[in-house]
Amino acid sequence: MSTMIALLLVLSSLVGCAGETLTNVKNALPDLPPETFSFSVELEEYEETVRDEDGAALVECSYALPVMKALAADGSVLETAATEGQARALAAAETFNARFDPWKGNAQTLAKSAKEDRAFRNESGLEPMTYTDDLWCSVYQTETLVSVSGTYSTYTGGAHPNHILMSWNFDLEAGEFFEPEILDEGGDLREYVRSALVRQVREADEVLGEKLEDLYWEDYEDILADWLNYAISFDTEGMTVGFSPYELAAYAAGPQTFHLTYEELSPHLGPHGKALLGLEAASAGETAE
Repeated sequence: MSTMIALLLVLSSLVGCAGETLTNVKNALPDLPPETFSFSVELEEYEETVRDEDGAALVECSYALPVMKALAADGSVLETAATEGQARALAAAETFNARFDPWKGNAQTLAKSAKEDRAFRNESGLEPMTYTDDLWCSVYQTETLVSVSGTYSTYTGGAHPNHILMSWNFDLEAGEFFEPEILDEGGDLREYVRSALVRQVREADEVLGEKLEDLYWEDYEDILADWLNYAISFDTEGMTVGFSPYELAAYAAGPQTFHLTYEELSPHLGPHGKALLGLEAASAGETAE
């Protein structure tokens, strides 16, 4: 009997030690930083003027450049990564910003040509001029993407400045820029958008009482069919396809833009395209109904 009591006391002691050991190990685990992070994209103004030796302005540049910052769970800007996810977030922000940083070197690049042009004009008795280079941008951001729409204007002489519509689309999850063609994934998006753009032209003809076709180049339908290679951006309502002056029509006609809603696009998008544009939930809701 005394032997059994001794054995029970030993077992009780071991169980107590085991419980204490587990509790201590649990309490000893470090508080890991949260994996949550987000992104913030804001426009930053950058201006630079390059002058000749006599003080005359050679080049004047003005850019509204989008800048991405990775944010921690508390909203503070991430400077270093404490988790693998935060490291990916910092890498994504670096990739995004690297696309726009080179714009800050345009002034020095243009200055060389502007200086040579100024010397030629002085020798020829022509009126001096200052080169200008400008970029205006707008930013649309969701949890999955950032879409930047830009208008670039540059003047290096001639009858008028050149205006160019530009766009950049960034996949926040992949941490890289993407071309809109990935939204198709072997479906009929390309053909659907082409037919929609042609239809919009013809509908505009009826409203205006004149043919826009007369303003456009003869092969405008072929140009519209190649819409993926032009300026494509996204906003709260849908997708915009933009053609710069001279691309679809003469300069006097100005830029030509076409808009399609997400409701129109959704049936023609692949699964990845819907996820990227944040249309998965809406599609699921429609299916459930």
